[in-house]
Amino acid sequence: MIREVEGDILLSQAQVIAHGIATHDPFDSGLALALRERFPSMVKDYRHATHAKAPDTGEIWAWRGVNEDGSTRGIVNLLTQGMQSQDKAARPVKARLEDVNRALRALARHLQDEGVKSVALPRLATGVGALDWADVKPLIQQHLGGLGIPVLVYEVYHKGMKADEKLAA
Repeated sequence: MIREVEGDILLSQAQVIAHGIATHDPFDSGLALALRERFPSMVKDYRHATHAKAPDTGEIWAWRGVNEDGSTRGIVNLLTQGMQSQDKAARPVKARLEDVNRALRALARHLQDEGVKSVALPRLATGVGALDWADVKPLIQQHLGGLGIPVLVYEVYHKGMKADEKLAA
């Protein structure tokens, strides 16, 4: 079941937060920056993992951490964008629908394999990724709509505001 909500995704009660990044993302803007500030070890672990094996667009990289309240938080990074070059100053390039499609397919498999009960994600690849939401939304419906779990799409960001997620306690 896909539900569109408004609020601060960092306050989500969903078991997993999924978001799009570039293969060698600097985590310096938007949700990626907010996650880096909240979970600095995630970025350190990601950089270590990608140094050991260069990631490809369309893949996912999953991580688990601990929230401020002691609960476990799953983060799934969807590699929806490549980079201009391998140079440290390189910036992410525009996302491609085929990479978003592959990443969402991988996310769906991951959620099923791990028995995840709920997931929250933003309007994937429409910020830095520069894709049109009208093109991305059907892919989310295609890959996540039939999972039988709450899929919360944060359509509008309101810092500090809890969304009306209607998740069972």
